[in-house]
Amino acid sequence: MQAEVDGLIKLLDLEPIEKDIFRGVSPQEDRQRVFGGQVAGQALVAATRTVEDRTVHSLQAYFIRPGDVSAPLLYLVERVRDGRSFTTRRVTAIQHGQPIFAMSASFQRHEEGFEHQTELPRGIPDPEDLEPFVWPDFPVDDQGRMIRPIELRYVSGSPEQRGQSREPRLQVWLRATGTLPVDPVLHTCMFTYASDMTVLDTATKALPVQGNEIDIQAASLDHAMWFHRPLRMDDWIFLDQVSNSASNARGLAWGTAWNRTGELVASVVQEGLIRPLRKQP
Repeated sequence: MQAEVDGLIKLLDLEPIEKDIFRGVSPQEDRQRVFGGQVAGQALVAATRTVEDRTVHSLQAYFIRPGDVSAPLLYLVERVRDGRSFTTRRVTAIQHGQPIFAMSASFQRHEEGFEHQTELPRGIPDPEDLEPFVWPDFPVDDQGRMIRPIELRYVSGSPEQRGQSREPRLQVWLRATGTLPVDPVLHTCMFTYASDMTVLDTATKALPVQGNEIDIQAASLDHAMWFHRPLRMDDWIFLDQVSNSASNARGLAWGTAWNRTGELVASVVQEGLIRPLRKQP
């Protein structure tokens, strides 16, 4: 599994091309389009490379066009503002001369202040008491885990449970499947990558479908995140997600993330396209 994690670290390590211009690539996987979490994670890496002594506290992004897995991605960073407390960056991902993704990110110098947080839900099983999630016929390691850089263990709402309950809620533990360097930026960017894996699924939970038999077209439209406290992706993070609306071929879902010790570390909101597939005549 360490090789899978090292591959994700390499994926997030962009190549500098020119000042504020970076190049990323996609992994050699059988995908129709670039995974949205990859673009968001790489864009955040690009923005962070232009900021000193400040950490990201929020980002808002739009997925504009499907990404081509066979072509490199260029990330253009615009230095919008460098203030005394906050720094703002705008990042555009380009492929074939066209923007496919746009993100604004805000960074802040560390400050002491008042604190409060929503508490971790009670009665949540520990991740060690749950089975690793595995897609059918997917290769696994000797511990029964999918050979992937991110491991998921569902408390509720796994894809196999789709159709059993119409409640649009999904709870999952997630973490990287290997060790990571002590680099806070990497952990934040890797969580950004992972945040696109399950949030939109929450909005499809209320659909009258069974298991993996989904006759819909689904794609991320926009994505927003807020980072409240430092997080580590080489330990378990609990993500509690709920969808409060689906209409006009779109679904909206919210996610709240805690670490193992109960600290609230991040919040995420995603809207996605959820459109019934047109049946061929």
